Amino acid sequence: MTNGGRRARPLATTGRKQSAMDLSIVIPVLNESGNVVPLLDEVLAALRPVGIEFEVIFVDDGSDDDTAAKLIARQGDTPELRLVRHASRYGQSMGVRSGVLAARGRWIGTLDGDRQNDPADLPAMWAAANGPEAPGLIAGERIKRNDNWQKRYASRFANWLRQKLLHDGVKDTGCGLKMFRRDLFLEFPHFDHMHRYLPALARRHGARVLPVPVRHRAREEGTSKYGTLDRALVGATDLFGVWWLIRRSRFPIRLRDDGGAR
Repeated sequence: MTNGGRRARPLATTGRKQSAMDLSIVIPVLNESGNVVPLLDEVLAALRPVGIEFEVIFVDDGSDDDTAAKLIARQGDTPELRLVRHASRYGQSMGVRSGVLAARGRWIGTLDGDRQNDPADLPAMWAAANGPEAPGLIAGERIKRNDNWQKRYASRFANWLRQKLLHDGVKDTGCGLKMFRRDLFLEFPHFDHMHRYLPALARRHGARVLPVPVRHRAREEGTSKYGTLDRALVGATDLFGVWWLIRRSRFPIRLRDDGGAR
C-alpha cells in the first residue's frame, strides 16, 4: 500500500516475541489524545475478567498531538498494550492492516479510536466467535446511532446501496466494532477504505458472517476525521470496485488427502 508513492512504515515500539494468543484488539487512531487512555482502560475492564490471553494494539497513523506519548506512558504498567506507529498518515484501512500484521492473536477485534464503540460489547462478540455458528467474521450493528442527522441519513443510503450490489447480509458495515479470524483477513486483497467491506470480502472467501447488535455512543473528545461528502465520493468508487471483484472471484473446493471435501 502506498500513498503518493511512499510506502507506509509502521514502527512498533514493542519488541516482544511473536507468539499465538487468543485475541488482538486493533485500534487505529489519529489525533485522539483525549480518548486513547480512557478507551484502553475500558478495553482492559471488559476483557480481563473473560479469562483469555489478549493484547491491545493501538496504531497511531501519524498523529501530530500527544496521542503516542500518552500510550507510551502507559506501557510500563499495562503488559497487554502495544503501539505501532506510522511515519505519516495512511488512513484507517492501513491502520487496521498494520495492526493485524503485528498481531499475535488468532482472532482480531477492531474498534474506532473515538470511543463511540463500547468495549463492553467485546465479551459477547468473543463468545459468538467461539459459538456453534462458527463465524469467520462478526459484524457489529449499531442499534442506535449517536451521530448527527447528516451522517445517519448518508449512512442509511450507503448501506441500502451496498446491500443492493454486494448482498453481504450486514445492515451496518460502517460500524468499527468487528471481530474476525486473522488468517481470513490475511487472504483479503488490500486497498484503501477496505475496512468498510470486510463482511463482503469474508463472504467472498466462503466465511460465515454473523451480525450482532452493539451500542453506539456520542463522541465526547476530539473531532471526526471524515466528512459526509468525501466519504461518499470515495465510497462510490470502492463499492463498484468490490462489486467487480466479487463477480470475478472463483474459489476452489479444497479436497483432503483422502478425497473428502473440506
